[in-house]
Amino acid sequence: MLRRAGPSLRHFLLERKSGAGYSSYSGEAKMSRPVQARRLEGIDKNIWVELVKLAATYSTVNLGQGFPDFPPPDFLTEAAVRALSGENHALHQYTRAFGHPPLVKVLAQFFGKLLERELDPMTNVMVTVGAYQALFCCFQAFVDEGDEVIIIEPFFDCYEPMVKMAGGLPVFVPLRPKAPKDGKLMSSADWQLDPAELASKFTEQTKAIVLNSPNNPLGKVFSRGELELIADLCVKHDVLCISDEVYEWLVYDGKEHVRIASLRGMWDRTVIIGSAGKTFSVTGWKVGWTVGPNRLLQHIRTVHQNSVYHCATVAQEAVAQGFQRELELYGKPESYFIQLSKELQKKRDWLVQSLDAVGMKPIVPEGTYFLVADISQFKSDVPDVPDSDEPYDSRFVKWMVKNKGLATIPLSSFYCRAHKNNYNHFIRFCFAKEDATLKAANDILQKWKQEKTSP
Repeated sequence: MLRRAGPSLRHFLLERKSGAGYSSYSGEAKMSRPVQARRLEGIDKNIWVELVKLAATYSTVNLGQGFPDFPPPDFLTEAAVRALSGENHALHQYTRAFGHPPLVKVLAQFFGKLLERELDPMTNVMVTVGAYQALFCCFQAFVDEGDEVIIIEPFFDCYEPMVKMAGGLPVFVPLRPKAPKDGKLMSSADWQLDPAELASKFTEQTKAIVLNSPNNPLGKVFSRGELELIADLCVKHDVLCISDEVYEWLVYDGKEHVRIASLRGMWDRTVIIGSAGKTFSVTGWKVGWTVGPNRLLQHIRTVHQNSVYHCATVAQEAVAQGFQRELELYGKPESYFIQLSKELQKKRDWLVQSLDAVGMKPIVPEGTYFLVADISQFKSDVPDVPDSDEPYDSRFVKWMVKNKGLATIPLSSFYCRAHKNNYNHFIRFCFAKEDATLKAANDILQKWKQEKTSP
């Protein structure tokens, strides 16, 4: 065994005097140079972190975060159990980096049927860690420094920071509400793009547009005419379309979900993003996918292989079995996709009636499991604060969760900083909840109404 000659380095450092620029213990020396990457500046704060913490601390009923509190279908959990406990030990190890072969195969079959084109499971489909990672890969793969990306407001809140992290410049165009006739409740269809305003956002610097249909948070299902308007502009200006379609099966009242990639000139420039979490009510499994031409997906694969690299094999196996079942039952009443939509439409209608009865005017969604409501009649309960930088709906939501035990999400969270106060009298509810959860929310609202009307 060799012995060290002379004093140790640790001993030497401890003996150094702090006057030489070091403390008496080297572990206390602090870095003075900035450590944060510039691309993270201004996007480090996230209202979801604060609201989730508040909901966990105060709320008795949480209609804020977008996840079901009811179980996934039995056939899917049974598939997961078989994958975990079966004799195929390979399911506990790495699978193909860009997607478990059984999953990409059935996804190619399924979406090939929907898009009416032959899809190669190895080149036209890639599995991701949820739709969230799919979005991140798209922005990193396609957006260069200074590229403009058009985002339709209100938007799922990660679009803006992800574009900025890629070095891009978000360009926002709002859906503008139009009052319905005859005193009817407003529908998400009443929120529309201004064609001239949308066209004005396309420039030589425009690289992509982000489409989210059905839309979170409004529940708007873009019509074929609206999608054709977007498609024509994409073709005219040679722009990519990142199409976030995670709520594709959650459409109501006989509405049709039109896939923009199926429109003329759009397959070659569109990446479709999907989610098993929203499709099968398993948001915690974090299985998503991208579907598109190989000329686009090859670049997404490059980002994926150098970041996450691989998704959980067992979860992919179970989702593959779920899709195989749905492929065989496609269009039939016993299909889970049809059953879930019908069940959620009942929940939507119940919550619409509940909110309307207490004076929170709901905007009836055509899709998703979200519902936005106007809280203008409740402003006397939570007075505005002049000159406050915080949007009114954000303060309202925080007050409501602390004082009423009901958690929701402010609509301003889905707008850019410049536009947050334009629509700050709306809040978003999630109705993908057990009937008991929705009833508990209704009880809170009814009690609140009684308190407001009591002498």
